[in-house]
Amino acid sequence: MYEFKLPDLGEGIHEGEILKWYVKSGEAIKEDEPLVDVETDKAAVTIPSPKGGTVLTTAGKVGDTVSVGQVMVVIAEEGDTRPGEVQAPPVAGKAETVVLRPTPGTVETVEPQVQPAPGTIETVVLEAVPAAPATRRLAREMAIDVNKVPPTGPGGRVTYDDVMAFAKGGKEPVAAAPAEAAPVAEAPATSAPARAEAEYAAHAASAIPFLDIEPLPDFAEFGPIEKEPLRSIRRRVAHKMVTSHILIADVAHMDEADVTLLEEFRRKENGRRGGIPHLTLLAFLVKAVTAGLKEARSFNASLDPFNEEIIYKKYYNIGVAVDSGKGLVVPVIRDTDRKSIIQIATEIEGVAARARDGKLEVGEMRGGTFTITNIGPIGGTSFIPAINYPEVAILGMGRAQEKPVVRDGQIVIRTILPLTLTFDHRIADGADAARFVTEMVRHLADPNLLLLET
Repeated sequence: MYEFKLPDLGEGIHEGEILKWYVKSGEAIKEDEPLVDVETDKAAVTIPSPKGGTVLTTAGKVGDTVSVGQVMVVIAEEGDTRPGEVQAPPVAGKAETVVLRPTPGTVETVEPQVQPAPGTIETVVLEAVPAAPATRRLAREMAIDVNKVPPTGPGGRVTYDDVMAFAKGGKEPVAAAPAEAAPVAEAPATSAPARAEAEYAAHAASAIPFLDIEPLPDFAEFGPIEKEPLRSIRRRVAHKMVTSHILIADVAHMDEADVTLLEEFRRKENGRRGGIPHLTLLAFLVKAVTAGLKEARSFNASLDPFNEEIIYKKYYNIGVAVDSGKGLVVPVIRDTDRKSIIQIATEIEGVAARARDGKLEVGEMRGGTFTITNIGPIGGTSFIPAINYPEVAILGMGRAQEKPVVRDGQIVIRTILPLTLTFDHRIADGADAARFVTEMVRHLADPNLLLLET
């Protein structure tokens, strides 16, 4: 018998959402065949089967959240006794038969408490305490073993309140007889609004002055509603944005670039090359940003607040924000100082396509030093983007459009690209931002300067 557990997917990922099962109980599977699609808060991945055999059980259905280390599939390999039961060979002093009983949550291997006599067989039933994913996550964050928390929910389910009560107790519960457990389950009834206030109070505990998170009203009182769990990429975006706005003293600097000559050059080259790859303004901007970062290293850095150090990065990995359909993802174009605009355009096309298809790998979104986000193709003249923590700056592109401007005392029509730089005021000042953006604008106004960078 082989128990396949959700592996460590790296980058601090602790759980994922099941998108698709390729197998079901009783089916045969070969080694390296697709087993399950799991979406983390970084990307969707297809996990192959590490073993061949017969699938005995699968843990969880589509839409469920599974944790790293949780048993997802049990596979009977050749030579196992029969599906659902595996008999270990007799060992001096101990032998066991393990019977699998799927339950909500994880399946854990349990050693017998009493060593059986040599040659005897002991049956151990494997069950996991029922608990919602959010409850398990709370227990994990508080370093509490959810299996040791006395449950009060229906069917022996561990609730949010159970975990909080156990945390206040600070010790493991003493095993009680079944008859003594009843009073615990019969705790005084609490109204739904009061319970909601208690939960919000627990979540809102903070040392930030004047931060008082009030419970939400009952929106259903005013009309029909629909609820959807905050999962995967959308939840990751929420966490990143809250972290960014709480930790970073962000300031925005705005300017405009005259890209008339660049647009003429870009359209001409797209026609000459047949649009392969399709040269966009974003590809040229990546190169212009890289040129600016060489002169303004404060924007290619990160701040370590605990050691009070500024970490300057001597490489240029530019992230490009992509609307994946499930949320914003930021794949990274690496070493942009050593790549041509054609190479950058090709890579942008590739990562954007994989992002929309949900096929980006976690490694493709690591190691960024600066981010560009482009709202122009969708609409909007300009906007103020949020910094992609732990980076210290992000550049927002608006929509390039023709406008009347004054040149040498004459009103002429030029193609103008609005730019907004949001930066961390803790390590850079407004003058630094102005010089950085001015350098970018200078490169964008003259295609020859960008070609020299290549």
